[in-house]
Amino acid sequence: MTQTKVILLACGSFNPPTFMHLRMFELARDHLNRLGRYQVIGGIMSPVHDNYGKKELISSTHRVALLRLALQDSDWIFLSDWEVNQSSWVRTRQVLQYHQNKLNMHTSELSGNKRHIDNDVPAWIHHAQKHCGSGNMGVRVKLLCGADLLESFGTPGLWSDQDIESLIGDHGLAVITRSGSDPYRFIYESDILSKYQNNIDIITEWITNEVSSTKIRRSLRRGESVKYLLPVEVIDYIKNNSLYSSIIDKQ
Repeated sequence: MTQTKVILLACGSFNPPTFMHLRMFELARDHLNRLGRYQVIGGIMSPVHDNYGKKELISSTHRVALLRLALQDSDWIFLSDWEVNQSSWVRTRQVLQYHQNKLNMHTSELSGNKRHIDNDVPAWIHHAQKHCGSGNMGVRVKLLCGADLLESFGTPGLWSDQDIESLIGDHGLAVITRSGSDPYRFIYESDILSKYQNNIDIITEWITNEVSSTKIRRSLRRGESVKYLLPVEVIDYIKNNSLYSSIIDKQ
């Protein structure tokens, strides 16, 4: 069986990044590799632009720094700061298209034994190239998300049909869900999701974890301990930069 090489890309605020954000990548990689149709060769975390306007969203300068710290022990998940460096907020479809096009360009250069013109090649590109091999250069950038994003496709006016068709039809979804939810029913009840259901991989999180950035921020505001919920380096950065109006004295 020919395997499709996959890079998982997660978009989000990461405000702050938690162990659950990182855990999603591990869950998805195990599931997709187990199917036998895919080989996950990398992961990308793309923090949202400051102009997204979400409540309590701290500066991307800090969120990028927090992600770098959170990812320093990972040998396959990487930060992409392209989204935050744009002039304004960009749609999720554009984020995936940029990374897919960037990847296609550089893997094509490698296949043709061309020298890179871009001297600032992102680390995730270098990592992908190591795992491509000259015989199979096709790599798909697949959106990694939670079940809440899948269900948001049904919210009137939130997503355009063009965006949904591109996200699922051109890239595909790896959806982390939890016991008790019913994503298959949601897909069945949506004409557009049913059309592309073969490009939607549902991954059940059996070891449930209710950690969320919202709950983390609430604890930080109240001066409560968040130890074992975030990497210690992330906690230290938050404390040293007085983020989220936090006083982290209780460790």
